[in-house]
Amino acid sequence: MRHPLLNPRRRDASAAPQKVSSSGKPGAVTDFAGSADTASSAGSTPDGKGSGTLAIRAGNDCSREAAVSSQGEGCVKAAPAKLADARTGGFPESVCSPEEAVGCSCGLSHARDEASDAWGNEEGLFSEDDALGAGEDEGQIERLLSAAFPGPLPERVDRFLSRLPAARDVSRERIKQAVAAGQCLIDGGVCTDPAQKLRRGQIVVCRVSAGDSPLQPSAHPVDVLYEDDDIAVVNKPAGLTVHPCPSCAEETLVHRLLGRFPALQSFDGQRPGIVHRLDRDTSGLMVVALSEAARLRLVEMFSAREVHKTYLALVRGVPDEEGCCDQPVGRHPAQKIKMAVLPKNQGWGREALTEWQRMYADPSGVFSLLALRLHTGRTHQIRVHMQHCGHPLWGDRLYGHVLDSQSRTRPRERFDPAPRQMLHAWKLSFRHPLSGKELVFTCLPPPDFWRCAYALHRRMPRVVVTGCPASGKSVFCRAMAELKIPVWSADADVKRLYAAGGDIAEILAQRYGTRYVEKGGEVNKAALFASMQESESFRMELQGLVHPVVSVSMLAFFEQAEQAGEPLAVAEVPLWFESGYSRNLPVPPNVSLTVVGVSCPDAVRYSRLAEKRGWSMDTISVMDSWQWSNAKKMSACDMVIENSGTLDELASAAARVRDRVIREAEERDGDWLAKFKKLLEDTTE
Repeated sequence: MRHPLLNPRRRDASAAPQKVSSSGKPGAVTDFAGSADTASSAGSTPDGKGSGTLAIRAGNDCSREAAVSSQGEGCVKAAPAKLADARTGGFPESVCSPEEAVGCSCGLSHARDEASDAWGNEEGLFSEDDALGAGEDEGQIERLLSAAFPGPLPERVDRFLSRLPAARDVSRERIKQAVAAGQCLIDGGVCTDPAQKLRRGQIVVCRVSAGDSPLQPSAHPVDVLYEDDDIAVVNKPAGLTVHPCPSCAEETLVHRLLGRFPALQSFDGQRPGIVHRLDRDTSGLMVVALSEAARLRLVEMFSAREVHKTYLALVRGVPDEEGCCDQPVGRHPAQKIKMAVLPKNQGWGREALTEWQRMYADPSGVFSLLALRLHTGRTHQIRVHMQHCGHPLWGDRLYGHVLDSQSRTRPRERFDPAPRQMLHAWKLSFRHPLSGKELVFTCLPPPDFWRCAYALHRRMPRVVVTGCPASGKSVFCRAMAELKIPVWSADADVKRLYAAGGDIAEILAQRYGTRYVEKGGEVNKAALFASMQESESFRMELQGLVHPVVSVSMLAFFEQAEQAGEPLAVAEVPLWFESGYSRNLPVPPNVSLTVVGVSCPDAVRYSRLAEKRGWSMDTISVMDSWQWSNAKKMSACDMVIENSGTLDELASAAARVRDRVIREAEERDGDWLAKFKKLLEDTTE
């Protein structure tokens, strides 16, 4: 069943689509299976021609109460004479005629609520990839902000104005200055106090000076995929702002376009040729108008949702294979730079629809690659919707944290390798604004996209060192530590657990009183060893207490080493096989685990145990009986180190193990990366 926000549009079967890849050559791209191109009759005006012309109506065909409760900036149907007076009173030169509404730069809403359909429900006013049309050119010398205050609670006039979509790139301080300078009218009366509280239904009009400087062409190159006399399709790099704004007045995509297409210098305003935009840190495809006729038609097409956009994103966790989010999106009530999912009845949430298809899910559950299709265009729509669904984008500094527990597969807490939000405008399809020929463009994401996926997929290789008592495990691990490899010891962890205040010491004290625990709180190892010799069931019970606690410490060690960016980590675990760790320890599918056995002749071991630990042959025999034989252990290991030589030879063996484990992990990860890049290439060509 199609979503109610999706409206089918008629297509000209005779027009064969032209598909263009990122190389500029004809290619093919697979779109969502079964998804239809969407648009609506929303772009048509009262005359039925779909010209996009918007006019302030003189008729009062809705009640004031209905107007106040409507969505967005306020319904201008209510008290039209009052609104017209407020807009013209004091600022008559700023009001345009109905015929001038399309392409107008006066900043008026132009009966936006009444004509919201013609604007694509404000899809074109601000979005991840939003169309820019009449009344929204922020590059003019001055801008007029106008709206009916929806209430219900009183609010400062400067705060209300700063939350309007038309004031997105206007600082609140500039609005305060404009109000203080007498450039604000409330119900036709001049207001000079920015802190004055508005009441529900009041009409506010404020003129804000922009003071932008003339645009200067830039010599920086532009990646152009397609161009003719009327349009160009370009690949915007991440980190480049689309058009001048208060925070970035120079070196934007517009400046580069002026250098590449001098004809754009004949356009007015600070956004020549720009009919939609991408966030600064979003990369990918944009269509640019090179003629006025193309610009006007593209504005209509964006407003009518006749331009289809598909993005690629790396998100946290693993969402459903297919899904959609239709939660309304609006300006965050407390943070102007953010958007949020807001109920429509609060007056700020606008309908929004994002569909996704999962193209890849990493085996570890850390990230997924999604293809997302926008059916509306709200500011930060994809980023807000994916955060709301529990799968925010990697690298998103605003929305990168998970808000709730909707995600069935929560990502591991780890470093974020993304240099930006991992969002790329991958596919753009539309009919040529003048010829009507259907065009389809695709563009591979930049290298930072797959490098981030590689960093998220790559897991630190783990090494477990095992062997019989006195085989040289600890000496081998010390050699690894001297190579700056982090090392953890199960024996050292057991010593911690047996110390006063340790978990095992406290458990033994609770169960057996002072039988196995000294007065100082530490475990009496001699008494424990004696009971283990006497009772097999007691020994198994003790191991059942110790081994799970030790395994938790070991896993935490590996995670901490990976968080720190270590290339490798080593754990010394004498009872790796006997404890059941080799069978039961949870190891992610893309994590390489290498078990290294250290072996030496029994006669040498016995001599070391007697000399350094003072063990008798009876003790040695008992301890060996509780473990696998040396031959059985070594046969189960991935690598075996013969410790029958010198310490220098053991150190050399440690270096060889390090190099081999890292090399094999890099080879596996390299194979994965090649497959991932091929996936991107196959779906883009």
